Amino acid sequence: MRTELVKQFSEEKMARVDGIVAEHGKVPGALLIVLEKVQDVTLYLPVDLQRYIAAKMGLPPSRVFGVATFYSYFSIVPRGRKVVKVCSGTACYVKRSGEIMDRLKQKIGVAEGEVSADGEYSIEEVRCLGACGLAPVVVIGDRTFGLIDPEHVEEIIGKAGERP
Repeated sequence: MRTELVKQFSEEKMARVDGIVAEHGKVPGALLIVLEKVQDVTLYLPVDLQRYIAAKMGLPPSRVFGVATFYSYFSIVPRGRKVVKVCSGTACYVKRSGEIMDRLKQKIGVAEGEVSADGEYSIEEVRCLGACGLAPVVVIGDRTFGLIDPEHVEEIIGKAGERP
């Protein structure tokens, strides 16, 4: 199983995965921490990787799958290094988040759920980001952008790489 994962992720990344599991894998209740740290390395948690982690931690694969699919932080499909999340909650929707989503998809050159050719970006619609007072809201990586003018949304892509 590891050999197939090395083809997908590289020996270096799998060595890091093994190190994470070795460090935290025997601690009761550490599955969430393990999955978070592994996803930071691999960018997503495909089912084969989940099975590998389950075997290394002595857990049923269904438990790992249950955690990986329950929390929205985790992804079982490939993502870009920077995930663009566009809020479509009521406050954002009425302030043209649909238009923002369309413009960002065009700027990045991907459809929702796809990864840009350079692996840098993917884009997702999310129901609520909990920042209704800043509507419309977009999160790129760890940066939150609020009160976005749909006419100038492309500017936030450049700002996403900058430090505040």
